[in-house]
Amino acid sequence: MLKDQISDAIKTAMKARELEKVKVLRNVQAVIKQIEIDRQIALDDHGVLEVLQKQTKQRQESLAIFQDNGREDLAQKEKFEIDVISEFLPQALSEDELSVLVDAEIAQQGATSMQQMGSVMNALKAQTTGRADPALLSKLVKARLG
Repeated sequence: MLKDQISDAIKTAMKARELEKVKVLRNVQAVIKQIEIDRQIALDDHGVLEVLQKQTKQRQESLAIFQDNGREDLAQKEKFEIDVISEFLPQALSEDELSVLVDAEIAQQGATSMQQMGSVMNALKAQTTGRADPALLSKLVKARLG
């Protein structure tokens, strides 16, 4: 399981005295545990992937802000954290691969208008969790249905 892989990575990083990496992974682990406690469920790999994707997105937004404001020191920290978290995400799909999935899902559902976008997006999100940016997915679906 993905949670076990994160725990193992923390142990490995601790033995290697990679304190910054340990801090990032413990932060992610704490977010996962907090969600499990709040919802009173045990997250499966799919749920953990969603958390990892959200954590990556938050850091990418911070990275953009820091770069815009000329704070390279903070930008480097965010880049490092993104790299650490990305180790646990599956290989991202290319825009071409996403286009094929979008076309297939629209054809399967027979979607013809923006009113069906929600059902198409829900199906695609389930198929691409952790492997595609939901914003890009949304853009592709809108282009096909709009």
